[in-house]
Amino acid sequence: MSPIKINTLSAFALLVFAGCSTTLQAQTSKEIITAPLAVIKKAPLSENQLKRWSHLDLIKDSIPGMSVDRAYAELLQGKKGVKVIVGIVDSGVDIEHPDLQGMIWTNPKEIPGNGIDDDKNGFIDDVHGWNFLGDAVHENLELTRVIKKGDNGSAEYKSALAQYEEKSKKVLEDKQQVDFLLDVHNTIKKALNKTTYKLEDLSTISSTDPKVGRSKMVMTQILTNAGPTFDPEAELEDYRESVYDQFNYNLNKEYDGRKIVGDNPEDIKDNHYGNNVVFGPDKEKALHGTHVAGIIAQIRGNNLGGDGVTNNVEILTVRAVPDGDEYDKDIALAIRYAVDNGAKVINGSFGKSFSPHKQWVYDAIKYAAKKDVLIVHAAGNDGYDIDKTENINYPNDSEDNIKEFTNNVLTIGAINKQYGETVVAGFSNFGKINVDVFAPGEEIYATVPNNKYKYLQGTSMASPNAAGVAALIRSYYPKLKAVQVKQILMDSGVALPAMIVLGENPNPNEKPVAVSSAVSSRTGKMVNAYNALLMAEKMSKK
Repeated sequence: MSPIKINTLSAFALLVFAGCSTTLQAQTSKEIITAPLAVIKKAPLSENQLKRWSHLDLIKDSIPGMSVDRAYAELLQGKKGVKVIVGIVDSGVDIEHPDLQGMIWTNPKEIPGNGIDDDKNGFIDDVHGWNFLGDAVHENLELTRVIKKGDNGSAEYKSALAQYEEKSKKVLEDKQQVDFLLDVHNTIKKALNKTTYKLEDLSTISSTDPKVGRSKMVMTQILTNAGPTFDPEAELEDYRESVYDQFNYNLNKEYDGRKIVGDNPEDIKDNHYGNNVVFGPDKEKALHGTHVAGIIAQIRGNNLGGDGVTNNVEILTVRAVPDGDEYDKDIALAIRYAVDNGAKVINGSFGKSFSPHKQWVYDAIKYAAKKDVLIVHAAGNDGYDIDKTENINYPNDSEDNIKEFTNNVLTIGAINKQYGETVVAGFSNFGKINVDVFAPGEEIYATVPNNKYKYLQGTSMASPNAAGVAALIRSYYPKLKAVQVKQILMDSGVALPAMIVLGENPNPNEKPVAVSSAVSSRTGKMVNAYNALLMAEKMSKK
């Protein structure tokens, strides 16, 4: 399932920057950026800062972005890189979005629309990539598929059943909540006689109707906590869709989402299926993949939406992630397809808790390693320590959850825009062994289908931010290997604060307990493009 963080209303709180009394020390040009002792942020972010915060700089802007703007201004002026193909294994990409034009990979060996497999790779007219899901959109969770197969006495079945029962109970509670909130929203819309409204609009409501009064009180609290980017109409519809999709498809044992594809998902040799429509049968459902692509590649400096990390890329789309959990077979074949068509970086913003055919995916990861391809993967959004075996997030790069079998996978956790104890997003998974480094993943503004833009959050957004920096390095320093690029992103990062809060706070009324940042990941760092390019320069000279 795509690791977008689906917000419940309690998670909409806008982060406020805490003031500090110590003045920042300015860094001179071309010195490694290090975390200062204190970070001052007295004013809320402007709209422009919010749209681009992941590109800003901890020293210059007091925002823990990746220093992308600074890298372009101070390190890349006058330099020319090579084009890098980035594979996006996801829900599909709206390749017609105006802010992605010129950034879409085109297969040079395929003649568009002639119905012939010109390059003889088994995929007819794969001009911009391939759609391994065909016309399928919705799917079960993997744990639902496990229990549908029946009780085989295994520990996996028992674990899947326990999680299924827990999730089913939770989704019924969420369904009640979202129905209540939609009723509140509809009451407010009727009272205001308009669909869209802000916090200040609520003060104009004057009614003796108790239901209107209660609705006004509830929505006032929501909008106060959620902040200026919260759109009740859109956000509540997203929440409703998420909950109802879980109820109707993800956890519905009677639903078969695979039948329409026409293959046997248990047979890895049945490998030529799907079609060439890379945004799928419903372009709106390519929201996740389009957002991921935009984070990496939306056109810089064109005054449309946000900016991509790098424009020296071509996005190769491989649709393999449905609304639900991806099949191991699709992911394995998607990785191989991207590798075979020249991708040097592959972004994987998806993950799940069970992986019946994980060996197929492991073999594909090893194949990518042999071909010098870096895979950047989202750590997941449960707020868990994924070093614990009960919390494993697949796919991973370790058969025992300890020792890596390859060195070309970079696992990314998510941070927010406030540098301090709470800089790691509460939803982000973590792990001293299995998470490598963190990147911006909260309130990220990027392309979505049909010429639109949206703020989304999750390790799904952190992963392409890191993948964008990896592509930037591979563009300007093409002789560096995938394993070197991985090491650069880890070693060159800016340190997290010494003490941080990890995971969701189980007791909102109590102050969360901070722990050493050393347990957060292998590095205890945040990706930084400026530092990464400085290190790449040194490494390339060696």
